[in-house]
Amino acid sequence: MRTRPGRAIAALAALACISFASSALSVQAMENKVNTQQTLTEKQLAIAPIAAATATGDMAQLTASLNAGLDAGLAISDVKEILVQLYAYTGFPRSLNALGEFMKVLESRRQRGMQDNPGRDPGRVPTGAELKALGTANQTKLSGAPVKGALFDFAPAIDEYLKTHLFGAIFARDNLDWQSRELATVGALAAMPGVESQLQSHIRISINTGLTGPQLRQLADSLGERGQADAAGRARAALERHLAS
Repeated sequence: MRTRPGRAIAALAALACISFASSALSVQAMENKVNTQQTLTEKQLAIAPIAAATATGDMAQLTASLNAGLDAGLAISDVKEILVQLYAYTGFPRSLNALGEFMKVLESRRQRGMQDNPGRDPGRVPTGAELKALGTANQTKLSGAPVKGALFDFAPAIDEYLKTHLFGAIFARDNLDWQSRELATVGALAAMPGVESQLQSHIRISINTGLTGPQLRQLADSLGERGQADAAGRARAALERHLAS
């Protein structure tokens, strides 16, 4: 019996929907593990200082923050995931330098007999059209609405990269929850002058992940306590602007 073209297309579409739904369920399961309290955990408090030191390239601060993060309970895979993600915000050179410094920190800790939790690798990350669909869905959920505008019409390639790579390939990796990813992003952007509009956007996105005003104030405090006063000030100012609006 010959299959009609319309039925074949419908069958393929159904299979695509099932595959996409499976990926969405995986992401949803990851999101359900996030902190819903009014205070950040010790592990969460350790994230922004690592990200800020990565962004500025301050190796002394980064070494101290990496050790503090591991002492607070961050797994090795958590830290690697944070440093890999940060290349999208701070550039490959800063990310690569930070990963190299992290290797030195781990070796130093091993020589001192310290055993850190290795963590886990991410599950399957979709590819092709499925990846772009998932990335678009992730971007829309995090931003609170579809992301579009004149800039993306002017440079459609950057829109493609944001959807398929940042919000797709990176945010689909389920070994680090979205709140932790946003704490890292806010920490990095707060450390860099001249990116206030992006910082403002990620304060809003952080709220959309379920983080609260008091928790984001804690993030700013954690930056200040690590000697990153400028970053702390920018984070507080962006949060107050968001709350005032």
